[in-house]
Amino acid sequence: MIGWKDDYKLGVQLIDDQHKKLFEICGRAYDLLKNEVYIDKYDRIVEIIEELKQYALYHFKSEEEYMKSIGYKKLLSHKVFHDDFLEKIKSFDLEKIDENQDQAIIEILDFVVNWIDKHILTVDKMIVME
Repeated sequence: MIGWKDDYKLGVQLIDDQHKKLFEICGRAYDLLKNEVYIDKYDRIVEIIEELKQYALYHFKSEEEYMKSIGYKKLLSHKVFHDDFLEKIKSFDLEKIDENQDQAIIEILDFVVNWIDKHILTVDKMIVME
């Protein structure tokens, strides 16, 4: 599990703080995966997915408004990455999640952490490099 590190800083406080929050949500998912007390994690998994979806909507809107405010030329192509993320989050099959809950958490974490890592370090970094 990866967490926030200074390499992810864009230097735009609002966006950096929102990125930290995405890592925090992933951290809670990881904690849930490692939790051996809960026998049934389904409701908590669904809550995490919903929180990821809602927070991503909020964050992407903020980030896109920032890009618009600075006249970022690649805003539309950047928005495609955001839309793809949201589609993937919406596509998680709740029945499959219930069948193998820990595996579902692993799949969610794998997707989200890898996406955030690659997106921030490559696509988002381009915002502040222009």
